[in-house]
Amino acid sequence: MLKIYNVNNNVSTNKTQKQKPVTTSVATIDKSEMIMTNLDQMAKTYRVSFSGRKTIEEFKLGLSHDELLTRTDSDYFENKKMLQVDSPEYENLAQGDKIALKHLVKAAYILDEVSLKMDNEKNIPFRDFLKKEVEKGNEDAKMTLKLFMGQKGINALDKATHEINLAKGEPTLPGKALYPSNLSTEEFHEILTEMLDKGKLSQVKDILNQRSIVKRDGDLLKSTDYTIEYKKEFTAAAEELKKAAKTSTNKDFNQYLLMQAEALTHNDPMLDAVADKKWATLQDTPLEFTITRENYEDEMTGTVEENKILNDRLKKHGITPIQKDMLGIRVGIVNKKGTEELLEIKPYLSDMAENMPFKDEYEQNISADSTEGSKQTMVDVDLVAMSGDLGAYRCGITIAENLPNDDKMTFKIGGGRRNVYHRQIRQVGDKTKIQEKLGAILDPSLHKYYSEDADQLFTIGHENGHSLGPKDKTGLGKYTNIIEENKADIVSIAMLDVLTEKGMYTDLQKKQILTTFITNNMQKAKPESLSNPYKVRAVMQTNFFIKEGAIKIDDKGIITINMEKMVPTAKKMLEQIVKVQMSKDFTAGEKYVTDNFVWTKEMELLAENFRRVNKTLNGYVTQPLADKLAKED
Repeated sequence: MLKIYNVNNNVSTNKTQKQKPVTTSVATIDKSEMIMTNLDQMAKTYRVSFSGRKTIEEFKLGLSHDELLTRTDSDYFENKKMLQVDSPEYENLAQGDKIALKHLVKAAYILDEVSLKMDNEKNIPFRDFLKKEVEKGNEDAKMTLKLFMGQKGINALDKATHEINLAKGEPTLPGKALYPSNLSTEEFHEILTEMLDKGKLSQVKDILNQRSIVKRDGDLLKSTDYTIEYKKEFTAAAEELKKAAKTSTNKDFNQYLLMQAEALTHNDPMLDAVADKKWATLQDTPLEFTITRENYEDEMTGTVEENKILNDRLKKHGITPIQKDMLGIRVGIVNKKGTEELLEIKPYLSDMAENMPFKDEYEQNISADSTEGSKQTMVDVDLVAMSGDLGAYRCGITIAENLPNDDKMTFKIGGGRRNVYHRQIRQVGDKTKIQEKLGAILDPSLHKYYSEDADQLFTIGHENGHSLGPKDKTGLGKYTNIIEENKADIVSIAMLDVLTEKGMYTDLQKKQILTTFITNNMQKAKPESLSNPYKVRAVMQTNFFIKEGAIKIDDKGIITINMEKMVPTAKKMLEQIVKVQMSKDFTAGEKYVTDNFVWTKEMELLAENFRRVNKTLNGYVTQPLADKLAKED
């Protein structure tokens, strides 16, 4: 018998496991293949291949066998299901739209690879390694690959905001793969300062924009526009969009696809702006395709605003640091009935704008003038595919988006905004678990007010809240997104009295929205860092509402709500938020967040109750219709 050793035995985070030999008969092995395999294994130190096969980079798994078993168990590993192959939504499409949908899915899958590259330069090598190990029968690699495909990358935060590193020795990087992996914040600032000293103003500006990939250039840095860095993938995706535009039945949608294809293949931010402007006008289209560009993942660029001396120099030269975008891709079928329900709020948008604090001191995306209040479209979408940053299950997955964000150039040319709601993400699979959650954390007298429909109404208020308040939020650095998400939540609650008086909501719906918001706002654990704006803002809101007496958590970890104090408390918090955003001052933003980001003993009691009935830590998306379409010619 010949002994062959598994080169990647399971690694435990608690202790190193002994390697176990795997035995097999020599007769079952092609000797020449075995020799080449052994030579390749020895040669990996030098990254060469004797056999001509691609050399797979070696990694050690970051999670123990027991933790992998736990995290991939169905109680802990949530599945969000996109449209099935035989879904009526797909079957009812015109033939031309079915063909177009196939090409849109292919574009989404191509750009998914770009997103992995932008997130971590080791993502694709690690995935290749895992696949190879799975072929060998490595069960730990199989479980790790499931987690990798769910969170779309080596690193992520789980729902309890614990950092998950699937590859040992590969920590989360503040600059992702958008900056050199060995670039510290201190060195980054020093290099920018040196480049300013040398008069390299245009290069510094390019480094600090939202679409550049930054690399070392000797002792300095240089940037490359992502259309150039990922030219191969962007060109291939653009070709798929062009093919989709040939068969899709909607003229406006086709124009948008061609504009987006043009933007993917040229280093010109204005082309993105034009495509964004067109996309934001789409209302009556059968299909949905979006390349989302959001900057929540980049934690490097914003640090510049923490360095007062450097930031002042940048301001002097008219350079504004803008956090870099990650790419997410959405493909779907517009649900007409759901969209009609969304549009019911449209007549009230100007009323919401009119009731924003200090409204005369800044410009809003939605005008208080009723003639301008309609410059926003909104659609409800049945999802076919979510890829890239949008499809990554990290702390959860988004149920709706309001885009483009305020940092985008489209607003300089008069572009509007568009809200897209994700039907499959908000659908609840197990209602028993909801009742268990209510029993664990909410006073029994309030259970009757918890409503899934109310959660959607709250979300509608949240997404429209992004279009209200100051458009220009520069200067707040790493606190920008925390405060913006906080604002959107609080707008939704602060406007309830106005919308109830106007007839948008009934008194019962108001109580349902308040109860559902507070219940869903509660967290399983204190966020370990400020890196997830959604979790951080939730803690801030809970703390603020407790201090104001709007809610109370008793010594058993159960919530009670003072309905009369909820909206006034939200209005008070909204005033503070808007003041901070108007200030454009990093120190003011930092103080606002740290003053409110307080995890109390009462919150921990509630979190313990929550954790007992809801074990979900990780999740993943399955998209059978998209997978089928991606394989078609």
